Amino acid sequence: MPQLIPDVPACLRARIAANLAAFARIAADPPGARRAAVAITLAPLAAGGTGYLLTKRSYSLRRGAGQYALPGGHVEPGESAAETARRELHEELGIAPRATEYLGMLDDFVTRGGHVVTPVVLWAEAEPTLVPCPTEVHAAWLRPLAELLQAQVPRWLPGEAGGGAPILQMRAGASWINPPTAALLYQFREVALCGRATRVAAVGQPGWTAR
Repeated sequence: MPQLIPDVPACLRARIAANLAAFARIAADPPGARRAAVAITLAPLAAGGTGYLLTKRSYSLRRGAGQYALPGGHVEPGESAAETARRELHEELGIAPRATEYLGMLDDFVTRGGHVVTPVVLWAEAEPTLVPCPTEVHAAWLRPLAELLQAQVPRWLPGEAGGGAPILQMRAGASWINPPTAALLYQFREVALCGRATRVAAVGQPGWTAR
């Protein structure tokens, strides 16, 4: 796959913002759904280049324990999705809201657990110091954006028995990430990095994500 990430951060930020501005995102509002937002946060890597923040959820959580996730949570009354993403970023990883710049949003994604998740793309000018909240986050990393562009990703697995849609996985190091997080990262790659209006609403989700 050709290199699609500019070496100059300002050029990358401008291209991502332009691609998101040109993207006609789809908002979802199914009856009874609970609204949530997640932050796809981009920041410079110490070794050069740009990365995105990825967490592994605390093993003590009731839902999604030990799973890879983007920082995020429930939208509180009166909050916008961007405000929620920044608040959760601060609560989970200690990153102040003023340390990030809003670049845009992707499609709402309806999870099997009954949430409507809005992915918010944020940009940090400096590499953040991560202070994971131990009750919510087991570990956190700034992963290279280049991982999202590897030739072997995404990986597709058969859907669940009974005709379930194929399940898309994205890769982080030696690990594979499942939906919903994988679907959001894939759409970010396609829309924000590559300028392709790719939709992911039909991506299959493992049954355990509904529990």
